[in-house]
Amino acid sequence: IDKDALDAQVKERKIQEAAEKARHEKFAHDMKRNDKLLCLLEERQKNEIKDMNRALTEFRKNFQMPETRREFDLNDPQALKKDRPARVSDDDPRCTVSGLQKFIGEDLNYDQRMKFQKEQLREWSLQQQKDWKNALADQKLADDLYDKFRIELDRKIMEEQRKEEESRRVVCTATKIFNRIQAAELEHKNELEKAQKIKDDMDEITCLLQGDFLSENPEQAISPLGKHHVLVDRWKGMNQEQLMAIRQFQKEQAQEKLRVREQERRIDAEWDRQRLQNARAQLLWERHQQRQDRVHRRDLDDVNAGLSQEQKARNMYLKEEEYSNIPTDEYYAQFNTTTR
Repeated sequence: IDKDALDAQVKERKIQEAAEKARHEKFAHDMKRNDKLLCLLEERQKNEIKDMNRALTEFRKNFQMPETRREFDLNDPQALKKDRPARVSDDDPRCTVSGLQKFIGEDLNYDQRMKFQKEQLREWSLQQQKDWKNALADQKLADDLYDKFRIELDRKIMEEQRKEEESRRVVCTATKIFNRIQAAELEHKNELEKAQKIKDDMDEITCLLQGDFLSENPEQAISPLGKHHVLVDRWKGMNQEQLMAIRQFQKEQAQEKLRVREQERRIDAEWDRQRLQNARAQLLWERHQQRQDRVHRRDLDDVNAGLSQEQKARNMYLKEEEYSNIPTDEYYAQFNTTTR
């Protein structure tokens, strides 16, 4: 057992496991950092939405009150209580001539009206200034809070980046050390393999020079199953007895082949003789048929000639009867009797 190689493999396995563990820890650290950043961003977004909603509510409360709407007088629950009397002032547009509420030269509450108007304008101006200052203060407070939140968020992000750089630096250092160790081990392993290969090559050369293969020992071709079985990859040729046996077997094969050829020649000659006999018999039968056909044709010609003579005689007899007194029916009866 190569204990050094096994120890090197165990050491390499431990280094790989440490590197794998460091990589998993780095991935876990990155996941935690990303989760923290995501939580911070979500919290920042929620705070911004909350501040916007609060500012919108304050703005509606301060600058969009129901009393400032154009159609508030239609839905005012205190409309009857706020309803004006028939004559409020001298310049009331409802005091027409037909109403008899105002006459020429009358101005009942001019001083009070002017004083009230001035006081009202002053209060409106003070209220607007107050509202404006409050709005500016709220806006400044919101901006300060937002700036503080941004500064704190940036500080946390910078801290996370610094930690990430430190962890990356540690991982890079560990990776360099691992690569250096692995390169040294690989170099040592290559040297050992090279020395072992040189030793194996020398042993192989010595074994080949002293072995039966290059010395061409004929006994190495004998199989463990018996002398009749030969190892093909070690066989060096046949002896004289084997060669003589093969030549004798080839000679017997040649004689057997000549005998088979002679037998096939005799069979072919017999088949040729039978084909000639069959052809001669076929020719004789065709000639016999031709003779019979000629005899039948000659007999048929004689019958046709006789019928032709009878037809000619009948035609001549019919022409002669045209000028005689013998009835035609009697002639046909006589002709039929004669024909029979």
